[in-house]
Amino acid sequence: MPRDHHRPVHFTDQEFAAIQGGEDPAVVNRVAHETANALLHRVRQDPDPEVVERLVTYTDVHGIDAIAELWARVGAHTLPGALWRIYLVRTVIRQNPDEIAYFFQRGTEQVGTIDQAVAGAEQPTGPAEILTLADRILQGLYTGDLAVALDRGAAFCRLTAAGATSVADDSDLTAGERASERASELTTRALRLSELAADLTEAAALWRRDSLD
Repeated sequence: MPRDHHRPVHFTDQEFAAIQGGEDPAVVNRVAHETANALLHRVRQDPDPEVVERLVTYTDVHGIDAIAELWARVGAHTLPGALWRIYLVRTVIRQNPDEIAYFFQRGTEQVGTIDQAVAGAEQPTGPAEILTLADRILQGLYTGDLAVALDRGAAFCRLTAAGATSVADDSDLTAGERASERASELTTRALRLSELAADLTEAAALWRRDSLD
């Protein structure tokens, strides 16, 4: 009998970094690596568009926790860890595309690097464009150069972090407790995005050295 689908789970700030569990770490690690390798290599050998689309939208049906159960608890610089982080990036975007698009656009105005070109978002970047970017980054895992997809995810995270930091600085200049809380919240989010960017950049480098497993 097919497994019933549950409603997608909203991913809170508290759950952003990781999902904890009590299973044997060795078993979790083995299953994560085996499933990530089997899935990725099978699809990349025959990237059927319908299969790729189902993988891209998997968390829309099953929730981000379904992916987390497989891949969230292994090291960041592993194949399952990298796949998890790209799915996480897409989930973060889809939960609030208006705000994320604003942070991303603000970041492109603050950072004079090649990250805007690497991320590959259409300019100006509104909610529709940021949603399209999220899907294209994830599709790249299965249909293109995986290192490029990881680098695009990293560039997105860096720009969005820069934008969130800029908005936090604006809030710091505003009097009031709520403004201070907002600034603290955005600074924390920017830090997490920066950490994601660093992890994805390292994973891309490992993939190019044939060392991401």
